[in-house]
Amino acid sequence: MAAPCKYPQELRDRAVRLALESGRPIAQIAADLGIHREALRTWVR
Repeated sequence: MAAPCKYPQELRDRAVRLALESGRPIAQIAADLGIHREALRTWVR
């Protein structure tokens, strides 16, 4: 059984959109949103 999602889907969608469109580093976006940078990196992939 999979673990429940730690982050809401809306936050995931927003973070991925920012990572793809802003041109800023993933680590910086993750820090601004309060999420782990590796989580964001995985979502973008």
